[in-house]
Amino acid sequence: MSARPLSIQLCGFGGQGVVLASVILGTTVVTKAGLEACQTQSYGSEARGGECQAQVIVSHDPIDSPHAEQSDLLVAMSQQAFEKYMPRLRPGGSLVFDPELVSAPATDGITAYAVPATQTAGELGTTLAANMVMLGFLQSATQLFSEADVLEVISENVPARFLDVNLAAARQGMEFARRMHACIKV
Repeated sequence: MSARPLSIQLCGFGGQGVVLASVILGTTVVTKAGLEACQTQSYGSEARGGECQAQVIVSHDPIDSPHAEQSDLLVAMSQQAFEKYMPRLRPGGSLVFDPELVSAPATDGITAYAVPATQTAGELGTTLAANMVMLGFLQSATQLFSEADVLEVISENVPARFLDVNLAAARQGMEFARRMHACIKV
């Protein structure tokens, strides 16, 4: 990981589990990787269906501010949220997007990965696990923490009745990253 803090922004619409994915990401970074992390979130005026975003800042050192003006990595799970937060992606940054819900963007100056999270989660039985597909992809592409670590934190934070599908979704995301040879420099 670089010396400066890493800003990861996840965005989509309420009900997709954007905030849960960010909480699991931040928790894994702190409890398993021994790094510092700060997580913030916001929702549109409608909780379910409206725009939603969460930001996780990761650093080796204490974090001075819970907010970053630019993101190093943007995970977009809806077109509306993508359009709102894409301008904050740093030149040279990385974009991970769900092609079922986000139109393929111009990729000048960024690295973009199309991850079929909603489709994959649907094939596993519930589109609500798309957030875990994205989280698994992030684990494998960034290597901020191990597969075992994120699966353990998912197990600690997801209700038992949804655990199997969420673990399977995360594993599918990891596999997508491996097949794409995705490497997001952090």
